[in-house]
Amino acid sequence: MNEYKVKGLTCANCTRELQDEINKLPSGESASLSYNTGKLKVDRSVDINKVKKILSSDGAFIEDGNDDHHDHQHQSGINWIALLSISALFYVAGFITENFLNEYIAIGMFLAATVLSGYQTFLKGLKNLSKFKFNIETLMTIALIGALGIGEWKEGALVAILFGLNEYLEGLGMQKARKSMEKLLEIAPKEATVIENNEERIVSISSLGVDHIVLVRAGEKIPSDGIVIEGKSSVNEAAITGEAMPVEKAINEPVFGGSINNEGILKIKITKAYEDSSLAKILHLVEEAQETKTPTELFINKFAKYYTPLIMIIAAFVMLIPPLLLDGSWGDWFYQGLAVLIVGCPCALVLSSPIAIVSGITKNARNGILIKGGVFLEQLGKVTTIAFDKTGTLTKGEPYVEDYIEYHPGFLQIAASIEKNSTHPIAKAIIKKAKGLSYLPVEELKTVTGSGLVAQIEGVTYFLGNESHMKDFTFQQNVMEQIEQYKERGMTIVILATDEDALGIMGISDEIREESINVIKNLHAAGIQHTVMLTGDHEKTAEKVAGKVGVKSYFASLLPDQKVAKIKELSNREKVAMVGDGINDAPALATADLGIAMGKGTDSAIETADIVLMQNHLGKLPNAIKSAKKVNSIIKLNIALALGLKLIALLLTIPGLLTLWIAILSDMGATILVTLISLTVLYEKK
Repeated sequence: MNEYKVKGLTCANCTRELQDEINKLPSGESASLSYNTGKLKVDRSVDINKVKKILSSDGAFIEDGNDDHHDHQHQSGINWIALLSISALFYVAGFITENFLNEYIAIGMFLAATVLSGYQTFLKGLKNLSKFKFNIETLMTIALIGALGIGEWKEGALVAILFGLNEYLEGLGMQKARKSMEKLLEIAPKEATVIENNEERIVSISSLGVDHIVLVRAGEKIPSDGIVIEGKSSVNEAAITGEAMPVEKAINEPVFGGSINNEGILKIKITKAYEDSSLAKILHLVEEAQETKTPTELFINKFAKYYTPLIMIIAAFVMLIPPLLLDGSWGDWFYQGLAVLIVGCPCALVLSSPIAIVSGITKNARNGILIKGGVFLEQLGKVTTIAFDKTGTLTKGEPYVEDYIEYHPGFLQIAASIEKNSTHPIAKAIIKKAKGLSYLPVEELKTVTGSGLVAQIEGVTYFLGNESHMKDFTFQQNVMEQIEQYKERGMTIVILATDEDALGIMGISDEIREESINVIKNLHAAGIQHTVMLTGDHEKTAEKVAGKVGVKSYFASLLPDQKVAKIKELSNREKVAMVGDGINDAPALATADLGIAMGKGTDSAIETADIVLMQNHLGKLPNAIKSAKKVNSIIKLNIALALGLKLIALLLTIPGLLTLWIAILSDMGATILVTLISLTVLYEKK
């Protein structure tokens, strides 16, 4: 498929019609033209000259990448404003002339205003009429011809000016949403400083490869994912995670392309070519997300196809029935019928969804929340239940010593000395707890698989491990009671003992994330009715974590297939989102109505779920849900406004009060309101 940037798309409905024409070309069935992104995708075998001809019929053109087209587009915008301004002056002059000078001069002024502001619409409408293609330009052309035919020069001119202004404002609204998205896409670095043979060389980002060594100075963007091999600095990763707080980086620590080096100089070994980097994948997915159609948009587009012909039938009834059956005036009801035709413009209706969707996706992407399509944004706003994996999601997935009791003053020092060379997560927790204490020399060390260690220090044999490691030991009553207490509190037990007695006991837990409690509270406040925790851990641990973070229910001792079964069960009754780390929870994420992964840019997180929280925590999930709910509410409001204003205008035909300018104002008012309301998504507080 070839991809082109298209300028000059005037409205969502017109874009859909242009795509329909391109789809009729040989091999053009798979072509797509997106009003949201202004991008055209066509099969390589399609005759591009024929595509250009179709686009030019609506004033659109393919941008060739140089500055000329940009200037042309910019100039075109200025000319359009100038034409409308001159038309308005002619209209005012005609209005004054009609009342104080000569009626025929006034007609000339009104005609000039009509031609200047309406000639493009008129020419398109005539072309469409010759092909029996009925869209807004066709309706406007018929209405203008009819108005001028019955001597309504003043109203015809006003309709042409207002319609031109409406088209301009409609394009302006979508342009604002597009520019917001383009600004987001500009975070991609353009060049990199590569070090080869101790010499620096500037290369384009596309030529950067794996194992290249790059130099990143203070204030520069890191060109692609890599590992720091020299230097130390703080890095702003907001482009990836949405988090504004800088992250300290030193040798052997990973960095993301697109993040900014705050100070110092870093030498980085590139681990991924730019197109495979986290940033490139994010930007690609965000672009793709704009082009997906939500169920609401698909319904609106289908409805718009039948809406215009229906309006034409209603207009015909308005023109014919009252004069034929109710002794009405042919002139008056013909005029009313023309006004009904103008009400038939579906632009505001078609525009009710895309600007809000693009704004929602852009706002969340800026905030470190990657939503892979409008359909998922819409789904997020409808979710009533959220199921969480425990380990690594509500908890940090890192064991820590929650509590300990020592029966011997050297308990922590001895335990840390035995574990000092181990990489086991529980060993790391013990070493962390004993930080600051010196290590004792270990003379012998033996591992007992699955239960613990046997070590000799200063001639004494020590046993460190779980209960099964101590199965042949008989401890005092108070020690046994303490073990049971820790187990009741959902902790994993680690005991240090000699062959004579216990020296101390540790209760190890998976540390709960600081933000988890507030996240659950904020989710309930945001309208989530049911929060559920799914875990493979045993009942006591699950009960403890669930109680601390505030989830409404939990299910423990679940295998991966049992998690999937539980998600299916919940989905039968509710709209369910599953939140996991994007690695271990892939089956459950795929089964839920909506899969939400967290993973700070990891490939698996980006590829697994429908929504990715680029931070390594859940902190911004409540805001994402609020934003999605707002987008859904705005779309409903927009549809109600678009149809409501038109319905009011149509009802004015019953007493015969509908005029051409009221008809165009009803459409123009709907378009302006729909656009402005949709853009509020971009500027709402986080």
